[in-house]
Amino acid sequence: MITSHTLAVPGATLHHETRGSGPALLLLPGAGGDAAVLDPVADALAADFTVLTHDPRGYSRSTLDGPWTEQRVPDHADDALRLLDAVAPGEPAYVAGASSGAIVALDLLARHPERLRAVVAHEPPSWSVLPDAAEQLAFFDEVYELFMTQGLQAAGERFLHGIGGAMRPAPWLADPELPPRTQEMLARVTANAPLAIQYEHRSFAAYVPDLAALAKSSGKLTLATGEETRPHLPSRPAALLADALGIRLADFPGAHNGWSTHPAETADLLRAHLLGDTR
Repeated sequence: MITSHTLAVPGATLHHETRGSGPALLLLPGAGGDAAVLDPVADALAADFTVLTHDPRGYSRSTLDGPWTEQRVPDHADDALRLLDAVAPGEPAYVAGASSGAIVALDLLARHPERLRAVVAHEPPSWSVLPDAAEQLAFFDEVYELFMTQGLQAAGERFLHGIGGAMRPAPWLADPELPPRTQEMLARVTANAPLAIQYEHRSFAAYVPDLAALAKSSGKLTLATGEETRPHLPSRPAALLADALGIRLADFPGAHNGWSTHPAETADLLRAHLLGDTR
């Protein structure tokens, strides 16, 4: 059973949901995603964890206290910490994030390692760590300019081309009778997409992970890429970070959005890596 809650944080009120039982596991969605995007993975993990999901600040059912401004990774990580403190106070928790959510997970681990048991970061799009960072950050500026001058469709097409076909259609989208909760989620994330391009993509892409801090907690961290993503752009930061930290890169099914296209397999691997059973 899913229970819904709200939590006031500095500058916003967060909608969050819990299901299952056991140690706390916070799942973090990619840019423009919300709690319901993660339903298939969260449902599959609820037998082993108290799974916590949320709508990031400003998106979907989470409101901002003021107007939209450029989103900052530390603010989202602080929101994540407050959610953990509300649901599992004083208890070390598990965290797993995909795409922008993986960046948030890295920042949370770097700054608050004592609150975390283990972290999985799936393809964090931190282009700042790449040797061609300037080129990739300029690409995100180009997507933003296209959005501002030609609209969402032009920006979206340029973005998908630039990341090299690293997104795959989710099979369940072909179902002509999607459940109402899924239909409502799709409407929300469609409305979130222009906000993500305008206020989140560029600042998150420019985020520089604290490698020195992450190195101190590297035993808690799994960096993962989709088997279908390599050698495309979204896989490169995870591979570089894993190499820099001296940890093994984990293979997950699908491409950049493998959590949506392969939720059951993703849940199995998240469970294995978080609990340290990857034999």
